[in-house]
Amino acid sequence: WLKTFDDYFRDQTQHILNNMVIKLQEDNRRKFMWSEISYFSKWWDGIDSQKKDAVKRLIKDGQFEIVTGGWVMPDEASPHYFALIDQLIEGHQWLEKNLGVKPKSGWAIDPFGHSPTMAYLLKRTGFSNMLIQRVHYSVKKHFAMQKTLEFFWRQNWDLGSSTDILCHMMPFYSYDVPHTCGPDPKICCQFDFKRLPGGRVSCPWRVPPEAIHAGNVQHRAWMILDQYRKKSKLFRTKVLLAPLGDDFRYAESSEWDQQYQNYQKLFDYMNSHPEWHVKAQFGTLSDYFEALRKESNLGEKNSNSFFPVLSGDFFTYADRDHHYWSGYFTSRPFYKRLDRVLESYLRAAEILYSLALVQSSKSEKMNIFPSVDNFKLLTEARRNLGLFQHHDAITGTSKDWVVVDYGTRLFHSIMNLKKVIIDSAHILILKDKGAYNYDTSTPFLKMDDVQSSQDSLPRKTVIKLTSQPRYLLIYNPTEQERFSVVSVNVNSPRVKILSPLGKPVTVQISAVWDGATTVSHEAYQISFVAHLPPLGLGVYQLLEVQSSEAVLADYNIYMRNNRQEKLDGLFKINEMQNSVDNIILENSYMKLWFSGMSGLLEKINTKEDGKNHQMKVEFAWYGTTSNRDKSGAYLFLPDGDAKPYIFTDPPTIRVAHGKIFSEVVCFFHHVTHTMRLYKVQGLEGQSLEVSNIVDIRGEYNRELAMRISSDINSQNRFYTDLNGYQIQPRLTMGKLPLQANIYPMTTMAYIQDVGVRLTLHSAQSLGVASLKNGQLEVIMDRRLMQDDNRGLGQGVQDNKITANIFRLLLERRHGTDVNEEKASVSFPSLLSHMTSSFLNHPVIPMTTYADSGVPEMLNTFSPLVSSMPCDMHIVNLRTIESKVDIEPSNEAALILHRKGFDCRFSNRDMGLLCSTTQGKIKVHKLFNKFRVESLTPTSLSLMHSPPDVRNISEINMNSMEINTFRIRLR
Repeated sequence: WLKTFDDYFRDQTQHILNNMVIKLQEDNRRKFMWSEISYFSKWWDGIDSQKKDAVKRLIKDGQFEIVTGGWVMPDEASPHYFALIDQLIEGHQWLEKNLGVKPKSGWAIDPFGHSPTMAYLLKRTGFSNMLIQRVHYSVKKHFAMQKTLEFFWRQNWDLGSSTDILCHMMPFYSYDVPHTCGPDPKICCQFDFKRLPGGRVSCPWRVPPEAIHAGNVQHRAWMILDQYRKKSKLFRTKVLLAPLGDDFRYAESSEWDQQYQNYQKLFDYMNSHPEWHVKAQFGTLSDYFEALRKESNLGEKNSNSFFPVLSGDFFTYADRDHHYWSGYFTSRPFYKRLDRVLESYLRAAEILYSLALVQSSKSEKMNIFPSVDNFKLLTEARRNLGLFQHHDAITGTSKDWVVVDYGTRLFHSIMNLKKVIIDSAHILILKDKGAYNYDTSTPFLKMDDVQSSQDSLPRKTVIKLTSQPRYLLIYNPTEQERFSVVSVNVNSPRVKILSPLGKPVTVQISAVWDGATTVSHEAYQISFVAHLPPLGLGVYQLLEVQSSEAVLADYNIYMRNNRQEKLDGLFKINEMQNSVDNIILENSYMKLWFSGMSGLLEKINTKEDGKNHQMKVEFAWYGTTSNRDKSGAYLFLPDGDAKPYIFTDPPTIRVAHGKIFSEVVCFFHHVTHTMRLYKVQGLEGQSLEVSNIVDIRGEYNRELAMRISSDINSQNRFYTDLNGYQIQPRLTMGKLPLQANIYPMTTMAYIQDVGVRLTLHSAQSLGVASLKNGQLEVIMDRRLMQDDNRGLGQGVQDNKITANIFRLLLERRHGTDVNEEKASVSFPSLLSHMTSSFLNHPVIPMTTYADSGVPEMLNTFSPLVSSMPCDMHIVNLRTIESKVDIEPSNEAALILHRKGFDCRFSNRDMGLLCSTTQGKIKVHKLFNKFRVESLTPTSLSLMHSPPDVRNISEINMNSMEINTFRIRLR
């Protein structure tokens, strides 16, 4: 946050944990709890075995408890569920291996709003209880009045009660001591004994704590007991939780003494006075939940009615006034995008590595596969991704140099994962496995893009062609057979591409541009449709030939000062004046009209039903208030509605027409906006690819939004996803300030009416809203010159040139009724899920390194017998660490998610290359060339196995379920 991970460890964290071991052993009534394993593991690796044994004893005796036990305490708005699960596994696996400990309660006091996805994931790891804190103050007030601060949190799609988890919501403003002992912070502050006079922190209410002694213990015990009693009136039982901690606490030995000794005197006095009717003691979170469950008779039959049941989420958070924390949904968007790039590489690397590991064990010759080195790279990537899910990292709420530290970790892991992918693809694609040779100095393959630093966008490398074939391997990280347009850069336009079966494929050649209007002749972009097996590799050949059959794209460039036909040795380029005439693109599914003045989309005609839909794309600026409180990294405090993005001169517009795709590129001062239409059958032709390269580095207190205005009668309702896992219906409320109506979008947001649904798919997490009927808008970047008084102490001025990538999908709706529009649950269509999957898991092209002497390869590598069912997603196939060193075991975690979809959307003629099977999969029909030796169900993070655990031959999953299995392949 204010320091890097390593600096905090050096200055504070290690001292907290060192003191914990000493101070808890002084008195067995003392308790302490710890949540984040990233820090705990770093400390553990540096202590001696005597200290380790002491820690294990403290855990066994119930004095020290690990709560949640993920790698970090993650944000709950911006992370994708892939990363949330991964950091839980990383923490839980570490705990099992090093401590033999299984956490059972969740502790999330600092994320800025709370997601039911987290509740579901904790339930699936085997937890029964969880605690949350940062919830809108009006919601807290309402829950306190209704005595519903403790409730069973149920998923909105759950028709039974199997997803219920007991949740405790802290009632007050903060998790610090002034706001945890009771309703009066002036009094509670006097019981934070780090604030005793003479220390570095004091009480802002100007009444300091007093050390407890025989002369004041009666009065002081009565004062705090009065606060405890008042607080307990907000709950349904007489068991009360009073957390005792804060940011940056317990680092100094003296502070442990101040807190524990003074509280022990208070407790001793209370407990020795039976007429006070109180029993007070230190406890851990699980001590509290056990006492609570006992008190409320939970665990007996028909007892669930004691606590209410609740569904939904807790966004958008406000801690006071109109201070809604919707700014952080977008802050530092460059890194929110980089996070997703790392996720897609990590998943691809995990799956390929798991298969390569099995392959390498099949013969002596392949033992030189660098399995241990690559496993270490995978582990480091898991941990760097996990660290970035922290509630001050992906949120964009850290100091500039801390952001650089996070970014550097992400960047290094992306480079390392590329190596893992290349090494794994190498061993899997070789035809003669006996010819396997691993040489670090000359890698077999290289990726087709390169990122030069942690804060720059990736660039395509140029593949050099000769009359000898260059091999292009393309990896499909999705679990369905796939037709995808692949574009790579080559050094010659005289190109021929052969498919894995050796047949020529249709190629479009597009220009590579220097800026808006100059063609570079250093490189040419070639695009073709690749047909790839699920989770597999296809090997294409690139050759230079005398006469190429490839089709050139042609260009119209609209400029203010036009100069007729532009001479280019290769491409046909017309330069013309910006005009009132529309620019038109079309494929077999739709026809698009763009403004000839701005180049922005205006209307879509869907060919299936011949209907025209208004679909105006525009950009808009938000400013910030003129009040003292202004927008910052956390808060969005706009100065009213957004103002249209005004340009004095019309932008340069470059229109490309090609055989594989056509596109319109608009060059505005702060954004290069591209809309690309693929002219292919199937999934990629049915939605529009939208990319915005945003650069607001010269701006002052401004935020840039992209707004889509349609004629959809959405009636103030819209839908956003939570963590890429589920959909949460939203209602835009006019009586609330604008910033309250902004919600987090991880992968998609949509609006709909009885006839159509418009979905904006996103490849990065950002803030979204639907402020007017038929509108959907997304905030793409924000530059703010001041701190917003939440502790960060700076604005957001480290903006980068940022790529925002989207897909726009327009679908017909059938058979909807009026009541359904108000339902508390909604699902994407299958086509929508698959579109999101293509966007978040792009294919990965690689080329062979050596021009000469490439060993013979298979033309495809197909690890699955066939496509997985359309609604079945392989979240991960993650090799499990061995019990001893940092090296792989022969087991992997297979994590499956059966997606919930709305089956009233037609999926005929959608080009989906899969079917659905009611959630059933025969295990032996899953893998091709690999045998499943064993497959056993386990809890989400591998902590618990069912008592009667045995090998299963059929996987059977309900809609929305995420399941983990231990799998051994050979």
